[in-house]
Amino acid sequence: MELNHKTRYYFSDKIIILSFLALFTFLTGCKVSYSFSGASISPQIRTLSVQNFLNRAALVQPGLDQRITDELIDKCKAQTSLEIVSNLGDVNFEGEITEYKTMPLTVAADAYAAMNRFSITVRVKYTNSVDTDLSFDQTFTRYEDYDSNLDLSAVEQDLVEKIVELIIEDIFNKAFVNW
Repeated sequence: MELNHKTRYYFSDKIIILSFLALFTFLTGCKVSYSFSGASISPQIRTLSVQNFLNRAALVQPGLDQRITDELIDKCKAQTSLEIVSNLGDVNFEGEITEYKTMPLTVAADAYAAMNRFSITVRVKYTNSVDTDLSFDQTFTRYEDYDSNLDLSAVEQDLVEKIVELIIEDIFNKAFVNW
């Protein structure tokens, strides 16, 4: 069955109009933000700030406060396209290290600790000025266990590195991945 000249124009006009409507609806009605990190950040958020974390733990590890601040900034730079600003951004992180400790975990038959647990706790206040429902004030704790036959000073640097990486990941996920 062959379509006449008028019918062909009628169908092609309809297809073109429907295509434009579908494209217009898609472009104006859908606001999708995504990234390879899994972050979901509102398009209205353009700037981010990280205030210097304070070290208020009973046992103070020199430089840990700056390390956490710097690593959080680096994580945000690497996994978002937000501009880092020194004054308050659309989203802002501030916080403090509240705990830095080691303690016996298990006791061996001779009444000495067989394993020790080293932990770091960081309290974070995250303010989202675009969507205040996403703001939070939360404590993040991570730990690593180590053999009690080892001196803490021998393993401390490696443990701190692992724990800080995990805490930064937790903070980032809470702020931007909405878990």
